Amino acid sequence: MNVCFLMYPWQDIKNPEDDSSLALVKECVKRGHGVAMTTPANLTIRDSVTFAFCKVIERQEKVSQTLKGFHAKAKFRDEMLPLAGFDVIIMRSNPPLDTIMLNFLDSVKDDVFIMNSVDGIRRANNKLYTAVFEDDKTEFIPRTHVTKNKEYLLGIIKESKEDKMILKPLNGFGGSGVILIEKSAMNSISSLLDFYINNKDGSSNYVILQDYIPGADQGDVRILMLNGKAIGAMKRVPGENDHRSNVSAGGRVEKHALTKREKELCRRIGPKLVKDGLYFVGIDVINGMLVEVNVMSPGGITYMNRVYKTKVQEKVINFVEDMVIAKVSRLDRRAQLRKHVDEA
Repeated sequence: MNVCFLMYPWQDIKNPEDDSSLALVKECVKRGHGVAMTTPANLTIRDSVTFAFCKVIERQEKVSQTLKGFHAKAKFRDEMLPLAGFDVIIMRSNPPLDTIMLNFLDSVKDDVFIMNSVDGIRRANNKLYTAVFEDDKTEFIPRTHVTKNKEYLLGIIKESKEDKMILKPLNGFGGSGVILIEKSAMNSISSLLDFYINNKDGSSNYVILQDYIPGADQGDVRILMLNGKAIGAMKRVPGENDHRSNVSAGGRVEKHALTKREKELCRRIGPKLVKDGLYFVGIDVINGMLVEVNVMSPGGITYMNRVYKTKVQEKVINFVEDMVIAKVSRLDRRAQLRKHVDEA
């Protein structure tokens, strides 16, 4: 199997032992698959064919057991390769989404298995995706408002029965821009909304206003979903001086066993994720409520491996192999049927 990882540059991996993408790359190399890496900036078109300037990992007789050792010892050769020649493209590009990248991938999405799918990433690349899940009774999705209208947001805050709400930019990631607002500080909220919505060039940004979920100060749960089912979870606890629980924002990781409510949430949203081609995602949950769906490069693999003494990357690559085999079988069967018709 030939795999192309569409991700961030290799040299940008500063903490190999914590890098989920590196864990997936290493697993593919360990299994003897051909592995190449490229970035969104290295996609190109030549004679109407989509190519990528890739770094191909040279075959290794013995793969280092540690991610740090694998990262340090890996050797590459540079190649310009057609994307349609790969069996699978694994999307691991960090947010924010490069929409031009998706336009390149549109040309090969029928030829190559892409995880996650181009159309699925288009639908779910920002926090708006969770707001459109069917949950009329706000049983699993907190009450959410998305708008650029400052006066509307001020009205919602004033009408809220709760003193606290969460405000965040629509296209934020890694916990950036997520703040807790309180009605007791109403005098400051108006200028805060101006800051979030208005740009200096006259354009404006969408923001999300969401009900504060009780227990949020105790952290959240990151659940990794593969093909619509949970394959791992961890509790993320905020640092001392930050309400955000993201590890990138100073949070720490603890063991977590899924609750009955969290299992039901996964059961509810799993089919839609699969339908949208979102086979490998990370969902963030607070007190049984879905807060975010991470579809670009969901992390947590290395933390879960350490905490639970497991190998999440094996499950992911097993799934990828199965999907590629199924796709090849369909193409072979179609070729045989067409040959039968041609020869009739």
